[in-house]
Amino acid sequence: MAKQQDRRDEEPAASDADTDAYGEPAETVAERRRRRAQFLRELHEAKALRDRVQPRRARAARMRQAMRMRTFRW
Repeated sequence: MAKQQDRRDEEPAASDADTDAYGEPAETVAERRRRRAQFLRELHEAKALRDRVQPRRARAARMRQAMRMRTFRW
């Protein structure tokens, strides 16, 4: 029982604020937002490319979205 109490009191090995659990430097909020913005730009570009190369599927998706919007209740 005492061993369990001792384990709870111990701090994790990577408790430094400037490193994460893997020992890598922790990223700042600005870096995370920049990476997220880059990811969203690339995702939007990929979706646009898919819509260009599959026009029938893109049109069907637009029609489904329009139907969802028409039947949405506030």
